[in-house]
Amino acid sequence: MSITTRPQHHRWRLWLLMTLCALAALATTGFGLRSYWSFQLMRSAYAVGAPGVSNLRAWMTLRYVATTYRAPEPALIARLGLAPDTDVNTTLKTIAGRENVPPLEYVQRVQRVVAELVPVSSVGREKQGTSWLSAFGDQFLAALLLYGYPVLGLALFLGALGVPLPAGLIAAVAGSLAAQGKLDWFWASAVAIMASVVGDGVGYGLGRMASAKFLTRWGYWVGYTPPRYLKVTGLFERHGVSTLLLSRTLVSHLSSVVSLLAGAIRYRLATFLAYAIIGRMLWTAAYVGLGYVVGGDLETATRFLQNLAGVLISFALLVGFGLAVIRSRPVSSPV
Repeated sequence: MSITTRPQHHRWRLWLLMTLCALAALATTGFGLRSYWSFQLMRSAYAVGAPGVSNLRAWMTLRYVATTYRAPEPALIARLGLAPDTDVNTTLKTIAGRENVPPLEYVQRVQRVVAELVPVSSVGREKQGTSWLSAFGDQFLAALLLYGYPVLGLALFLGALGVPLPAGLIAAVAGSLAAQGKLDWFWASAVAIMASVVGDGVGYGLGRMASAKFLTRWGYWVGYTPPRYLKVTGLFERHGVSTLLLSRTLVSHLSSVVSLLAGAIRYRLATFLAYAIIGRMLWTAAYVGLGYVVGGDLETATRFLQNLAGVLISFALLVGFGLAVIRSRPVSSPV
């Protein structure tokens, strides 16, 4: 005969896992809704021929919309069918509630009105100069336009090695330039993939050639410590494929650390390169493809991709915590 016992620490562990599972579910839902909103607003903005209005959101007030997009307040209010004395500090979400219209649908209506009131060439133009374009600077953009593929390849190669460069935004800019005919999308994608994979390979080689003494002394700069070495060894043995794919796609900023540690623990080179290539192909398709589709409005596109990444990461955590809860079974002891 046996009775079921549940030690105190086991109960606390189970409650913690359930709480984390609930938080992951909330995060997945939140990021999912934001991704849906971003995608729908981006699509409707392009449908009216004014990509700049894809940044409209329900929390914005009438005055904020009029000021940001240079639309006359009286004309905006009139085109929306509102009373002339409507408070311009009212949010679009509040107005949508008064008219019993879903907030997303009402924001899309405002997009159409702004596109009618403001010339297409000027909608969102003042925002572009202070958003993604300013993140690079004129010198980098000039070099990318002048030298093209070599600059793209060098930037992504250095990014794969851990140099703090906005690799995702660089790839998206390359896609945008391809859409404008200044780069070829095929060669831009090929260069991006090859440069990133070569950077991964170099990082792996450095980790493999470095001595244990060197890594112990200097490895902490990239997160390497002897205890973490043992943990990463087990992590690669159990989840090597997932670790490689996630570090090349959703959490690409960790790719340099993972490459170095993969080399340090002598992870299989053929497997490392195979999944590094697959991961980089997925990453490049996402960023270069997004830049190609949206053209110059990369601020909204980047926000959408970040939300989508949030969905995938939180969903993966939800699955992981859910499996941990299922595996937490009561302990049976004989009596």
